[in-house]
Amino acid sequence: MQVLTLGPSGTYSHRAAGAVADEGEIAFTESVTAIVESVAEGDYARGVVPVENSIEGSVTESLDAFAEYEVAVVREIITPIRHALLAQGEAFGTVASHAQALAQCRGYLEEHYPDVAPEAVASTARGVQRAREDADVAAIGHPANAEDGTLRVLAEDIQDRTSNATRFLVVAPVAERTEAGSKTSFIVYPNVDYPGLLLEMLEPFADRDINLTRVESRPSGERLGDYVFHIDIAAGLYEERTQEALSAIESIAEDGWVRRLGSYDSETVLY
Repeated sequence: MQVLTLGPSGTYSHRAAGAVADEGEIAFTESVTAIVESVAEGDYARGVVPVENSIEGSVTESLDAFAEYEVAVVREIITPIRHALLAQGEAFGTVASHAQALAQCRGYLEEHYPDVAPEAVASTARGVQRAREDADVAAIGHPANAEDGTLRVLAEDIQDRTSNATRFLVVAPVAERTEAGSKTSFIVYPNVDYPGLLLEMLEPFADRDINLTRVESRPSGERLGDYVFHIDIAAGLYEERTQEALSAIESIAEDGWVRRLGSYDSETVLY
């Protein structure tokens, strides 16, 4: 099964994809949107995309891609994040990594390397590549990236919180959407705006004792102040209470749309 994820080789997305496919079946791109688009168009059987970090919050590019392209969410992978500082030597003037990784280690960098310039790149692996090519550049990434001997691990577990973890979703072609699973994700575009709208959208779940695990709004792109809502619940689409709640939501959003991404189960993978 061919799986597309965020690359190049060595990213945390790559490690999460290892729970889905064998090494030889994993391909890379440097765009989260490209992952979702490629799966939607049938070019890959699966895509693995980061959607949320426990420190820095949502990966908005992933959320926007889910609203733009029709895919199914079939699995959730939670990966604890272990950041290390990697470099050729002790002295460097720049530290390169993905913007989320730099933010997750902001406290450590400000305390120990206040004069080093942060450089945001497309992925943690791209930062590692920069550090391998330039002795004046350090990287933030998984400590295993130093195993080839080109870099040294100067410090481990430099994330600001030890509970740091990233949530990945495995996406598949829309035809593989399932109602089986303990969690469900969906997107609502009400295409209306009035006082109490959000409360009306949440009440059908509260009334049926359905726990909302995430609610987030993103600009629709249609006009200023117009939003798309991303909602995750701790219930499966197979449950009658979920179907009833979503039916109520569809009535509220009758001038817009509701996209059911599907139900899925979650697992935690350690690397």
